[in-house]
Amino acid sequence: MPYRVLFGSLLLLLCFTAAAGSPAPAISYTRDVQPIFTEKCVACHACYDSACQLNLGSGEGAARGASKLSVYDGERRQAADPTRLFYDASGPRAWQRKGFYSVLDAQGSQAALMARMLELGHRTPLQPNAKLPEEIVLGLNRENSCAMPDQFNEYAGSHPKEGMPLAVTGLTDQQYQTLQSWLAAGAPIDQQALAPSAAEALQVVQWENLLNAPGARESLVGRWLFEHWFLAHIYFKGGEPGHFFQWVRSRTPTGQPIDLINTRRPNDDPGTRVYYRLWPVQGVIVHKTHITYGLSAAKMARIKSLFYSGKWQVSALPGYGPERRANPFSTFEAIPAQARYQFMLDNAEYFVRTFIRGPVCRGQIATDVIRDNFWALFQDPEHDLYITDPNYRGQATPLLAMPGQNDDVGSVVSLWLDYRDKRNEYEALRRDNYAELPAPSWSTLWAGNDNALLSIFRHFDSASVTKGLIGEVPQTMWLFDFPLLERTYYQLAVNFDVFGNVSHQAQTRLYFDLIRNGAEQNFLRLMPADAREGYLDDWYQAGGQFKMWLDYEAIDDDTSTALKLDELDPKGDFTQQLLARYGELNARPDPINRCDGAYCSRPNIDPALQNAEQALSRLVSRPAAGLKVIDQLPEATLLRVETASGQREVYSLLRNRAHSNVAFLLGEERRYQLGLDTLTVYPGVFSSYPNFMFNIPAGQVPAFVEAMQGAQDAPAFERIVERWGIRRSHPQFWYYFHDLSQYIQETEPVESGVLDMNRYQNL
Repeated sequence: MPYRVLFGSLLLLLCFTAAAGSPAPAISYTRDVQPIFTEKCVACHACYDSACQLNLGSGEGAARGASKLSVYDGERRQAADPTRLFYDASGPRAWQRKGFYSVLDAQGSQAALMARMLELGHRTPLQPNAKLPEEIVLGLNRENSCAMPDQFNEYAGSHPKEGMPLAVTGLTDQQYQTLQSWLAAGAPIDQQALAPSAAEALQVVQWENLLNAPGARESLVGRWLFEHWFLAHIYFKGGEPGHFFQWVRSRTPTGQPIDLINTRRPNDDPGTRVYYRLWPVQGVIVHKTHITYGLSAAKMARIKSLFYSGKWQVSALPGYGPERRANPFSTFEAIPAQARYQFMLDNAEYFVRTFIRGPVCRGQIATDVIRDNFWALFQDPEHDLYITDPNYRGQATPLLAMPGQNDDVGSVVSLWLDYRDKRNEYEALRRDNYAELPAPSWSTLWAGNDNALLSIFRHFDSASVTKGLIGEVPQTMWLFDFPLLERTYYQLAVNFDVFGNVSHQAQTRLYFDLIRNGAEQNFLRLMPADAREGYLDDWYQAGGQFKMWLDYEAIDDDTSTALKLDELDPKGDFTQQLLARYGELNARPDPINRCDGAYCSRPNIDPALQNAEQALSRLVSRPAAGLKVIDQLPEATLLRVETASGQREVYSLLRNRAHSNVAFLLGEERRYQLGLDTLTVYPGVFSSYPNFMFNIPAGQVPAFVEAMQGAQDAPAFERIVERWGIRRSHPQFWYYFHDLSQYIQETEPVESGVLDMNRYQNL
């Protein structure tokens, strides 16, 4: 036998022998564990609202563990230490010094806390698609006990049905065994940091070179751009799917490892020379924090054209500190205002998302100051006095400072009054100066691209922003000019500290109330002068009249508008003309909610879906007084409609709560006007936080609609849930829940991420 044949035979024999007697391959965190966490855990364990701050979107988060400290505490008198994953500490020991404890480590003879929590959940499965026991408290009102390892027995005794995953169809037997084996082996983590592709790495260098270019004006523009991009999940044209990057400040330049400067805010004093760097976003992408922004060669050319085409100069670079944070208009006054505003307009959806949808994951402190549905428009730069008139700009800039930099609890009232008075002085200046201009016309509105028309829907403590005018004609509309857009962004995104104390949060919320009022006043100037007071009275009913007298500057109800509008319904006529004039910019025409003929569905779709939309249109734009089922519905319900051919469409069914006004910090429930609530139905996933889901064969949609129309009480609605609902206990809950993310992946792939189920209700 030839030598090489003998050697080959022996090698083959050794391989078979080793395979027969070798142990099973080691469990890999990356290959075996993270996919289970992503499927069954991340929907509740991500972002700041993650239960007990246990973030399971990455190995770093799993190793960090849990904490009894809550990020969301509207009553704390002292600001909390930030606990941003990947930012504020690195490694389990560093996190333990910040109050975290391990959920992965065994405790003597006791298994790891995670192992025991999973075992508790696995031995108490839920009754399939049944309503959960009332003693299981869900949602944001749940008081998490955050049991430490030595407190598990007490927790299990008090909460025998609340193992993990909490109150939802749990792990498969195979998933359970995989996690338990991994934990028993010491929970090794082999996760590798995401790295850019070669093409992405080249673009990273190009963009870092732009923001770090030498020169005073280059430094100022780089700082301004960073402060406007720090929340963005950056993606590159031609980049790898699922690869996103984030701008950070580093002590080290391009080409060296990033040495992170982790200040509380992106405009705090870095204390050293700054280099703006792009690092890959690590961990699982979750929809609620996924606010995307695309960079490309065309975008770079646009930025260079906006900021570097003129001859403007910088005499001295501004410093840092509270005064600089409070007034970005003075901090960056050397940069042409037209360039700053146009940059924001180009991607207006992104900027409105940063402060309306937001990255903080729980936003009622901000969202209860806005209506449940409204549209946002933008003032054209050529008609914005702050852009066109240097004298006006000089008078306005000192009045545009924002509160929240001083968080002394004892000074909150005096600080608020001071900033309120400055804002009202600005509003008076604006009113009087605009009254001397030609009356506003259609050219007043910016119409540069499809960011020009936005729809906002509030879902109690979260909100969504979408291009296009969606839903019925809303009660209010906002008109942003540059001072308003920039102030809103800085107040709610750049300067807002989720770890701040009660004073900081109260000042932020109170000033946002003034911002909303300013946006409404801007819009009212488009309406006939004699109609403005009537609209304002409708928006500020009940105690809102007192608030107008107490805190708001008087509106201009004298100067005319150049728009020719129906005297009986000027706002409705304005909407019709707006849609006719700017129809090509309206990213999402809406025949379902604003049906103007016999056919209330989108053209050129599957006939089965057209019939479904025709039926669903019977639910919209009707007040709850005539559609009682609205009283039973949560804010954001998803409808999954399946055709016989296997196609499916997803619709958002949004409850628009009516309020007498949204002008006060507390007591929102006392301002509900329940009989006036309405529904909006539109294709797409319009919330990062679904409250419930129905799965309906397309042929049964008319029956679903008929049942909804006939449901006069809770038992009737429960019968609808029994027939079509996907409860947390549904055997295929996770398939349907993640199919929502899959739908986003198919329709808007850049926007896709794991949705949050902390608000999924027990209907």
